[in-house]
Amino acid sequence: MIKMVAFDFDGTIADTVPMCIEAFRKAMLPYVGYSLSNQEILATFGLNEIGMVKAIVKDNWKLALQDFYFYYEKMHDTCRTPFPWICNLIEELKGKNIIVPLITGKGQRSCEFSLKKMGLENCFSEVMVGDKARNNKAESISKLLEKYAVKRDEFYYVGDAPTDVMACREVGVTCLSAAWADSVDLEKLQEMNPEFIFCNMSDLKIFFESLW
Repeated sequence: MIKMVAFDFDGTIADTVPMCIEAFRKAMLPYVGYSLSNQEILATFGLNEIGMVKAIVKDNWKLALQDFYFYYEKMHDTCRTPFPWICNLIEELKGKNIIVPLITGKGQRSCEFSLKKMGLENCFSEVMVGDKARNNKAESISKLLEKYAVKRDEFYYVGDAPTDVMACREVGVTCLSAAWADSVDLEKLQEMNPEFIFCNMSDLKIFFESLW
């Protein structure tokens, strides 16, 4: 039985990971003096944007953060819509009286901006954002389980990152690995979560229908 399906945002709801990386790279360049590699940037993922910036810039991090918001909001025009069919799937879940929250590592400002940009402000029952000091997805999942009195085997999390699998295991819930974005580390997901990898949303929908 399913009572709650929570979604990640970047790389799951929308193809925003490349944009996030490039905005961060452009914003940090004046402060670090060189162009950060993808790996250096991805190593900060899991923290919200404050934590990401502070992990790279020690002095003037507040200015660097404002630069990040400038580039993030400017570059978001390259990513205006969610992945095809994701909204239909969410509405179908809600039509089955399934609670659908968003659990993201994004900070409050970037999350609110992205949801508004894509017309998703009223899509989710709850929006749980990231923390500047640690990856807090396991904590967010636990809070939702308690608030809605949902058992662990009634909860599923849809996320694209290996760290999502780790967070779900920490709490004892099932992670459904979204592998439809080009930015996904499919090899790592196959190593960590081979039973629950979905390369398209049609397969994910079929999975949910099998549980209904």
